[in-house]
Amino acid sequence: MKKQLLACAMALLASLPLIAGGQIEGTAQQSSGEKVYKIGVSKLLPHPALDKVEQGLQDYLATTDLKITFDLQNANGDISTVNSITQKFKSDKDDLVVGIATPSAQSLANTFSDIPVVYSAVTDPNQAGLNTGLVCGVSDMNSVESQIQLLVKVTNAKTIGNIYCSSEANGVVQMEQAKAACEKLGVAFVGVAVNNTSEVKMAAQSIIDRVDAIYIATDNAVISAFPAIDEVCNKAQKGLFSSDPSVAPDSNFLIAWGCDYYAIGINTGKVIEQCLKGTDPRTIGDNGAVYMTNTSDIELWLNLDQAKKLGYTFSDDVLKDAAVLIQDGKQVSQK
Repeated sequence: MKKQLLACAMALLASLPLIAGGQIEGTAQQSSGEKVYKIGVSKLLPHPALDKVEQGLQDYLATTDLKITFDLQNANGDISTVNSITQKFKSDKDDLVVGIATPSAQSLANTFSDIPVVYSAVTDPNQAGLNTGLVCGVSDMNSVESQIQLLVKVTNAKTIGNIYCSSEANGVVQMEQAKAACEKLGVAFVGVAVNNTSEVKMAAQSIIDRVDAIYIATDNAVISAFPAIDEVCNKAQKGLFSSDPSVAPDSNFLIAWGCDYYAIGINTGKVIEQCLKGTDPRTIGDNGAVYMTNTSDIELWLNLDQAKKLGYTFSDDVLKDAAVLIQDGKQVSQK
């Protein structure tokens, strides 16, 4: 009798779903017979742009016929946490992993070789070493030269300042591009490097009296401290350019021109779908890299209030290309 009770108890336990981290694993596949893909998403830090990427890829994949569970992880800008997240995904045996921002993507690409690694919001995938193996994704590369040209055209600046993170590949690449663009235009360039977000405000203060305007690229450590840069520029009455339009609301920017990060998330979702359906990652986009080339995916924001305050005006040809204008404290959408 005892043996029979023990056998029944063991059978009952074997029929129960496994529980890990408060989530039931594997029940969907057991009940429906469909493959349920486990995707680990490693985001470098919480930020409006990166949050939009994360939301966009989930929203797109929800429209497909794929069954997916997400493990959304946020490193809060700490590289040791980035690496811990990577090891967690490895232990969890995920089917595909996603790195949002360069450091997160690099950590995943350096660890996984047997499953697809999808990056997103990475400026220069080649420079970051994300062009080998089963690695592919979506770049947020902007035309830095065009951005510098517009900033100079509007402000007639003789010296442009730039703050960049020396440990972020995308920050260094865009700093070099901005410097080259300034040289081409005959404009002086003042760059200052930081190691992390906490140093950004001091860096801005160190150059603000030597420049006519400040250009901020899609450098994660720097863009995360945009309010601090905004404060310094506004106090000194200097024009501020952002390559990330997501920071534009509620700031004193002059020009914001760059990718729509929700659209980057949508495109990232499309890349993930292709990978899960068997497409070779190296055949996606340009050797694995998808660039945001559609005009609908790029946004130009112009702050007429700040321009008036600083004594600048936008020409008609610039105004007609704007997606959003800030006028009398309100956002006016033109598209």
